[in-house]
Amino acid sequence: MTSTTQKNSVTMWTLVSLIIGSCVGAGIFSLPQNIASVSGPGAMLIGWGIAGVGMLSVAFVFEILAHRKPHLDSGVYSYVRAGLGDFIGFAAGWGYWLGSVIAQVGYATLFFNTIGHYVPFFSSDNRLVSAISVSVMTWVIFAILARGVKQAALMNVVATVAKLVPILSFVVLVAFLGFSWDKFTFDFWGRDSGATVFEQVQGIMLFTVWVFIGVEGASVYSKQARKRSDVGRATVIGFLSVLFLLVSVSTLSFGVLSQAELAALPDNSMASVLEAVVGPWGGLFISIGLCLSVLGAYVSWQMLCAEPIVMMAIDGLIPHRIGKINTAGSPWVAQLISTTVIQLTVIIFFLNETSYTVMVQLATIMYLLPYIFSSIYLLMLATRGKGLTHPHAGVKFDLSGPEVSRSANRRHFVIAVVAFIYSMWLIYAADPVYVLFGALAVLPGTVPYVGTRLARKERVFNAFEWCVVALILAASAYAVWGLATGTLSL
Repeated sequence: MTSTTQKNSVTMWTLVSLIIGSCVGAGIFSLPQNIASVSGPGAMLIGWGIAGVGMLSVAFVFEILAHRKPHLDSGVYSYVRAGLGDFIGFAAGWGYWLGSVIAQVGYATLFFNTIGHYVPFFSSDNRLVSAISVSVMTWVIFAILARGVKQAALMNVVATVAKLVPILSFVVLVAFLGFSWDKFTFDFWGRDSGATVFEQVQGIMLFTVWVFIGVEGASVYSKQARKRSDVGRATVIGFLSVLFLLVSVSTLSFGVLSQAELAALPDNSMASVLEAVVGPWGGLFISIGLCLSVLGAYVSWQMLCAEPIVMMAIDGLIPHRIGKINTAGSPWVAQLISTTVIQLTVIIFFLNETSYTVMVQLATIMYLLPYIFSSIYLLMLATRGKGLTHPHAGVKFDLSGPEVSRSANRRHFVIAVVAFIYSMWLIYAADPVYVLFGALAVLPGTVPYVGTRLARKERVFNAFEWCVVALILAASAYAVWGLATGTLSL
């Protein structure tokens, strides 16, 4: 009885807090500038409407899959592997891992840019100082994690409070002291920007996804939920709470500064908006909250970003030794690989003078892979009851789960269709350059994957996977050609 109680001890409100804590990170602090750089108030509201329906459907895809396939517990990539085969599962896991790596660099860049507003030594003008600082912080955290020292519960509480208190304060202060209806409705459709409403809506799509990354958080802990029904309720409550904060911050900002003024703000644009309302102390207040929030998120994500490759190593998709755990209980090899790739990414982005916004867009494309493929898997379950055949995997993925009624199956089909259409719309809305460089980022991962297949004397690719590999190769070749000729750049 004790073990059962412990296993099913996660309450609904704990699940809600997990979603809010996962989604509300650095992205919301830069949201006013990000949105205003591509959209006016009217298109912004349309974009949030689309994002609300789309991302909620994505969240429910993972919640439904967690219910239908409770034995798949190797992270979100396990659904893709079960539905579409080893290589597609690997590509999704690799993409999710690289997205986390790029996000780490983006978080740290925003952190030091914010400090640089008050300490010029760290300003964005001193890019070399920023790059060195990010590198040092990354390796220090690796050294801590390799010793098995994980984030303390107190640090999680501090980071959560540090995020929510300044954000809620921003909403209240701006709503009552700084919001101007006349300013909000002036050029409501962003005609001065020269872009159509459709182009503006298209432009904000990846930013809306970026701030919703982590919305699938409740499904990860679905097996530990006190009641299975709590997962669905927590997903809705957590999602609507996050949506309220995101829409409030972006909407209220347009009532303080014009679109052009917002677009010209630095990355930590929420601080600048509050500073315009209450003075310098408001900007400092938000900046302190941002720095504490990003520090907490940075440690957590550097610890978690190694998880996808650990799981793939355990599942035999890449060399098994990558998932090795040391005596302190830390997957130090995976942590070392992740930290090294973060370091290489810092160097590449520094040499190319890559902005925080570019990092956000590229990371989001990588995160989309498991979203798209997981919705396809749910479509397969709803229509044919199983995923694709696995000719070179010795694991039976499609073990029977809970019985699903015909009406529930129809509902799952509709949710999967909405999630798939929304995810594909995001790919369409993205600048093609991010899609091409995303494919190029996936390509190096095929080397350890193929090597592992050959070492295990297993078939490398089936016919479907060869088609996907051909697409990746073609997109990568075009990206390399674009880099060489200067026609493509980040």
